[in-house]
Formats: sequence, C-alpha cells, structure tokens
Amino acid sequence: MGRSVAALRRRCHAASPAATDRAMEFWQGFAAPGAEDGPFTDHYPAPMPDGSRLVLPLRDYGDVAVAGFIANQAAIAVARRIGGWMGDAARDLGADVVVGLPTLGQVFAPLVAEALGHANWVAPGWSRKRWYEDALSVAASSSTAPGERRLWLDPRLLPRLAGRRALLVDDVISTGSSALAGVALLERAGLRPAALMVAMAQGDRWRADWPADMPVRAAFATPLFTRVPGGWMPRPGTAPIDLCPLMHGKTTA
Repeated sequence: MGRSVAALRRRCHAASPAATDRAMEFWQGFAAPGAEDGPFTDHYPAPMPDGSRLVLPLRDYGDVAVAGFIANQAAIAVARRIGGWMGDAARDLGADVVVGLPTLGQVFAPLVAEALGHANWVAPGWSRKRWYEDALSVAASSSTAPGERRLWLDPRLLPRLAGRRALLVDDVISTGSSALAGVALLERAGLRPAALMVAMAQGDRWRADWPADMPVRAAFATPLFTRVPGGWMPRPGTAPIDLCPLMHGKTTA
C-alpha cells in the first residue's frame, strides 16, 4: 500500500510539478489586497472582509467553473480568521445553539459557537451509532460528493436543541443540497433553523430552491465563471455579495 501511494505521488508530480506545488499552497495564507482582471486559469483571488485575498483553485465543471474551498485543508490561522468573520456576521441573528454540518462545516461550527459565547455546539454526522434512530436521519448529497448518503443526529442531543434558536453552519453553499438536508434533519428534531451561516457563498445556483423565510449569511462570496479565450471570467451578478455583511460593498472582481 505504501509503495502504491508513493508511486502515485511521483506520477502526479512528474505530470505537472508546478500544478502540484500550487495545489499544496491553496488556503495556506492570505494575499495582499489587489484585484486581478482575468481571464483566470487555475485560480481566483477571492476578496475577504479585511481587504486581503484568499487564492482559491478553479474547478472546471464544463460550461461553468467555480472557486473551490476545502476547509479542513486550510491553514489553522486561515480557518480561525474566517471563523471569526462568520461569528461577527452571525452575531445579530440571535442564535442560542450552533449546528455544524459535516464534514467541513464542522471546521467552523465550534469557532462560530465560541464567538457567540456558547459553551458547546451540535454535530450531526455521517455514521450511525448503535443507539441512533431512523427517524433522526435524512438522505443527503452535495456538489462535491454527489453520491447519496445519510445524515444522522444523535437522539441524546435533542435536549440541547429543544426550544432553542438554531444557527446552521456549513463551509460552502453551492447548489444548496447539503444545507437543505441539514434543514430537513433539524425539522425531524422538531425545530426549524433560524438561519444558515457559511464561510463562502459559491455563486447563486442555490438561490432558486432556498426557503424564502430562512436568512443566509456568508463571510465572503465568489461568482460563477464563464469560459473565455485564455481561461475563465466571472459571470456578472452571480456572486451573492449581498449576503456578506462584513464586505461593505467590496466587489468580487
């Protein structure tokens, strides 16, 4: 097994050493302020609330590209700063319990809960424990993991949720499928989330199916990208910057 992994690493690096090195650098720190005009090829410098930039890889989905963010591969300092922005953006929502969606939303859920002054938070999961109940599970998928699986809630956590105003936390909202599964799971537990807080709003594909009565907040937002000669350009109007209260009118170009 070890030799196979080592051989795979050598083949990947030999095929494109520059691309491999760049991939290892994503999400490890913030770049200085300053816009790039594009076209963008393999990365996009997304603007942050403090004016800095976080360089994100572009994912080619054929007729569209999106900026990617894998929170549990980010540097600790990067995740901590984004979690702080999320806490600031969620402060006026009046949440008294935070529910972090697995897997990557749980990078930020404890940071948001701590920023809001909470002593704990609630963590649904993908694996079923012996004492779990079918009634506290829902089918779920996402844009990056489209295969269907089940999202579970430990019934022992129900007292922590009862009568509380819940804030659902995730890393990215893209198509909205994983966040909607989180909404459905909490409804099975007898409550409807007050709002959704995400690190990044990735385009606007999710908006048509999102419940009109449930606010969404984001630390930052990125557009969808259209293929052009030489790379990709942002599609005007597709970055949900209106959901980012800390951005203060910053553009996404």
